[in-house]
Amino acid sequence: MRKSLRRFDAAIGFVLLAIVWEMGVALFHIKPYLLPSGSAVASAFWENRAALAHHAFITTWQVVAGFVAAVLGGVLISLLVFFFDGLRRTVMPMIVAIQGIPKVALAPLLIVWCGYGATSKILMAFLFAFFPIVISTLGGLAGTPSHLVEHFRAMNASALRTFWKLRVPSALPSFVDGCKMAMPLAVIGAIVGEFVGSENGLGSLILLANASAKTDLMFSVIVTITVISGGLYALIDLAGRKIWWRAL
Repeated sequence: MRKSLRRFDAAIGFVLLAIVWEMGVALFHIKPYLLPSGSAVASAFWENRAALAHHAFITTWQVVAGFVAAVLGGVLISLLVFFFDGLRRTVMPMIVAIQGIPKVALAPLLIVWCGYGATSKILMAFLFAFFPIVISTLGGLAGTPSHLVEHFRAMNASALRTFWKLRVPSALPSFVDGCKMAMPLAVIGAIVGEFVGSENGLGSLILLANASAKTDLMFSVIVTITVISGGLYALIDLAGRKIWWRAL
């Protein structure tokens, strides 16, 4: 019974938040252009559902494309850095230095280089998501218990067999955790790219609502972004739970 109720903990929390929001706006007589009520946001969401669905689809596929690119690139760099010490000494400082650059400062440059299309937004999502995946994957590979490595060596296992049978399963939990951290960052990256220059996507819709002083529409877009980010995070978490090594 308790386990079944725990599944609804998050939903109950959001319902309570909506109730407090609605009551707080009414109780303190907050003006709608400052903070619309939850019912007003829901009404704006329904009235603009077609536009929200259109822009949400564009943003979501840009996020997914950037995230997939970050996973592929991050895993590749992690493997190269792990196996080649020379690359560790040269590549990792560069990655850390790039990570230290404010991504918002890079967004206008990406618009200049790649234009106002989807490429610049995908690259922004990639840049936001890349670093956590590299660090988590590399940490997982390097964190393989040394006594297990010695055990494989005692069994005369080849380096390739040790890698696939020991290091990869050992690194997978850390890799999945890195993906869960990277996915919301990819969403932020795509939205930032749309803020800087785009005619489509939820970021551009927020700017349009802001220019029209439609605060209720702005909040409905924010809710949509939150749902997308939470849904993608949940998919990664579910995939991680379904993999066999989670039961070990």
